[in-house]
Amino acid sequence: MDTKIIQELLALMDEGGLTELHYVQGDTEIRLSRKGEPPTVVHAAPAPAQPAAAPPAAPIPAPAEAAPAPVEEEGELLRSPMVGTFYSRPNPEAPPYVQPGDSVTPDTVLCLLEAMKVFNEIKAEFHGTILEVLVQDGEAVEYDQPLFRYRRSS
Repeated sequence: MDTKIIQELLALMDEGGLTELHYVQGDTEIRLSRKGEPPTVVHAAPAPAQPAAAPPAAPIPAPAEAAPAPVEEEGELLRSPMVGTFYSRPNPEAPPYVQPGDSVTPDTVLCLLEAMKVFNEIKAEFHGTILEVLVQDGEAVEYDQPLFRYRRSS
């Protein structure tokens, strides 16, 4: 196994803010995952010539109790337009762009999203009030992930 490939794949995950990566080339298969655990590496050997015995059937889980209905929260969600790293302030010493309770206009900068070393200003594009900031400073965000909860002004 070439560790250089693994290092390059890990760097690619860091750059793209990825939490999982699956790489297959010939007989080499690498699956990397970051879900609160260290990355895991799997190397698959070539398939055997004879078929393997079928694994035993998994038991069917008992039906769980009905989950309570989700509580409808006030306001609308502003979602991430891209994958990147969320920054609530222009620099570590500056105050956050917005906080819960702040009134905003369409030109108000809410945060920065860094993608591929480019910092993108995310503006409100509405008149309203910020109710909640849903992500932490420096956190990786996915496309369409909720960033803010807000209420529009009339």
